[in-house]
Amino acid sequence: MSNITPSIIHSIEAINRDYICALDKLDMPAWLGCFSQQGTYTFISEENDRRGFPIAFMLDDCYERLQDRVTQVLEIQDDSTEHYTTRHFTQLTSVKELGDNRYQAHFNYSVYYTQKDTNLSNLLCVGRYEDIVSIKNEKGIFEQRKAVTDTNVIPRYIAYPI
Repeated sequence: MSNITPSIIHSIEAINRDYICALDKLDMPAWLGCFSQQGTYTFISEENDRRGFPIAFMLDDCYERLQDRVTQVLEIQDDSTEHYTTRHFTQLTSVKELGDNRYQAHFNYSVYYTQKDTNLSNLLCVGRYEDIVSIKNEKGIFEQRKAVTDTNVIPRYIAYPI
């Protein structure tokens, strides 16, 4: 029998909310705060994921690379990237207990973007998040967030995590 309580669901939903709100505000320090010290982030196409190909749009396989991602977005890309804003929409689809206060959670997502120079909004990508979330004192944190996009052709350069 599963021990997945409403409190656990709430903690998983809360860390997801904090994550997508941070990205939609482009608050990269808050985005980084969603990950544990062992956290990883991957953004990969469904085809590459299904075939076991390690080629990803973004592969931050340790916390130091997550920190580098923040530096890249805030400092390196600042004057060399066509900036856009995002709006993330998510739906929790499953939660599975892994033991030791760790849970596997899947969300469906859709991300829209608005180009700053035109104010036109378009669909950026849709897919699923495959997460490992640790919960301590009713607070969730990502040990792993993998964003799997349904397509391997994105309508624009991806400057920010999905």
